[in-house]
Amino acid sequence: MEAKLIFPLEGRPTPGCHASTIEQTRGGQIIAAWFAGADEGADDVGIWVSRLEDGRWSKPVEVADGVMSIQRRYPCWNPVLFQPKEGPLVLFFKVGPTPREWWGHWTVSADDGRTWARPQLLPPHAMGPIKNKPIQLDDGRILCPSSSEHQGWRVHVEITSDLKDWRMVGPLNDGKEYGVIQPTILKYPDGRLQMLCRTRGKAYVTQSWSNDGGSTWSPFSVTSLPNPNSGIDGVTLKDGRQLLVFNNTPKGRSPLNVAVSSDGQNWDVVLTLEDQPGEYSYPAVIQAADGLVHTTYTYHRKSIKHVVIDPGKL
Repeated sequence: MEAKLIFPLEGRPTPGCHASTIEQTRGGQIIAAWFAGADEGADDVGIWVSRLEDGRWSKPVEVADGVMSIQRRYPCWNPVLFQPKEGPLVLFFKVGPTPREWWGHWTVSADDGRTWARPQLLPPHAMGPIKNKPIQLDDGRILCPSSSEHQGWRVHVEITSDLKDWRMVGPLNDGKEYGVIQPTILKYPDGRLQMLCRTRGKAYVTQSWSNDGGSTWSPFSVTSLPNPNSGIDGVTLKDGRQLLVFNNTPKGRSPLNVAVSSDGQNWDVVLTLEDQPGEYSYPAVIQAADGLVHTTYTYHRKSIKHVVIDPGKL
């Protein structure tokens, strides 16, 4: 396991940061993004990006902000990087005063994240992926795991084939029995999809399953995985196993662990990323083309940590 901060605590570009995302472009570039500014929800919070070059992370650069006019700026939230099978690298993010009132933006990069186009609004009925990366199915459809907080914590899926026309499936819950947000979607060889969600009030990750490519989903149920009302993220490995990064505790945001499963039901905790006091939260995880797993996460709200894991050793 190899671990390092994307930028040092001393001389960091902003006082606070949170909610990282990581992706590999078709050209092989590893890139990360996060929101940062004075503190979460402050008007100066924008979206910052860094690229992994020759084993070192580049100097973070702010690539998007919430400036609406000379008189009004809103905070940015929850960036999500995504490299579709065709087309440029995509960066989704949110702008707005709070998660109950935000709206979706997106921008693209044709040069592996060096430069970015002017951000655009998503259609009014689309939020984009709310924290975790989309998945793209064999038929080309892109499934964006999404959620809303203005009428209780509710999850839905936004489906698009071209990032222009969007169809929403859900909400999948009423926000009462289960308050769930920020899903991550896993794929299985038989075509089934599993959704795992951050959960409020249950102290466990909740799940839902789809047998028809994401068009319908089963009622939510509780898994055996603890959840302290904090973000999670997972990835389907090339060997068919599922890998999840999560806070393995019903309360607090330490420790941060890695679990693996062959069936999505029985999970083995195989690695501890952090176990000291403090906040280690909001992981994002991918498997790169060379098979190594890359995860980033919030480190004390002061930096973003990057860890590289060999899944063959898990």
